[in-house]
Amino acid sequence: MNIIVDAFGGDHAPLEVIKGGAMAVRDLGVNITLVGDEGVIRSCAKDNDISLDGIEILHAAKSFDIHEEPVSLIKEHKDSSMAVGMQALSNEQGDAFVSAGSSGALVVGSTFIVKRIKGIKRVALAPIMPTANKPFILLDGGANNDCRPEMLVQFAIMGSAYMNRVMGIEKPVVKLLNVGAEETKGRELDLEAYRLLEKAPVNFCGNIEARELPFGKADVVVADGFTGNIALKLYEGMGKFMASELKNNIFAGTGKLAALICLGKIKKLSQKLDYKSVGGALMIGASKPVIKAHGSSDAKAFYNAIRQARDCVKGNMIAAIAETVCGIQKG
Repeated sequence: MNIIVDAFGGDHAPLEVIKGGAMAVRDLGVNITLVGDEGVIRSCAKDNDISLDGIEILHAAKSFDIHEEPVSLIKEHKDSSMAVGMQALSNEQGDAFVSAGSSGALVVGSTFIVKRIKGIKRVALAPIMPTANKPFILLDGGANNDCRPEMLVQFAIMGSAYMNRVMGIEKPVVKLLNVGAEETKGRELDLEAYRLLEKAPVNFCGNIEARELPFGKADVVVADGFTGNIALKLYEGMGKFMASELKNNIFAGTGKLAALICLGKIKKLSQKLDYKSVGGALMIGASKPVIKAHGSSDAKAFYNAIRQARDCVKGNMIAAIAETVCGIQKG
């Protein structure tokens, strides 16, 4: 299996990308193709004593700046490491693609370079979110601000396929993010989506309010991209707030002794909130696995994003989505 990785996406590229790729080759049994300036990659690896065994380099002289218009990826910046990598994926030179670059550009590339799964209306951003007992997948996390009810049904199908094929959950619980638990709550979009989800080939279990998200009551949470992105950003903000409060209060002054006693439990909590251990967000709906790693990813985070990409390929997630969507269209 070959995973294509954008070597120049993210705040700590290319060093942390190279380190994460080398770790993945060593531990995950995959081959890696790093995309970017070959001279810079080789020099960085040499200067930091990183082996490039099992790693190929696909040269791309430029990188895609996050401040550029996302749509420019397919015209003005088609020679960037992100565009070249996604084109390589489309050309069957790899099995999946990982980048910590611009989310918007990855949506564009997934849609117009890699292309969507037949029958899928929109690619969705699908981050994996931590809870008190198990992770859930949120989609859409921000790729599509305006959605139609049938799109939310497709999000539910795609999220269920991921949780089943990659996370091993036999019958993922699907819930619709809404302002109340009752089926009569919400906008027209939510009301119609609720009716369609009841008939969809997923384990739909009604609405879920945002305050219930951290308690593991759903495996798949469906929302339009505007609502989903607000939930995602609030979730991230509260995680940082909690970490800051623990540091400022428990570890301060006389609390240091208590902190030492509770250190094991504090570390477990921190691990639950650590995005580095999850991997990244899927650009789900693309015809091949595309993973958006966090912009500030270090080697550990890139390693886990590559692991996530590998698991998507091994679990035949794309085939499961295509089969379900095709079945609905024939029905």
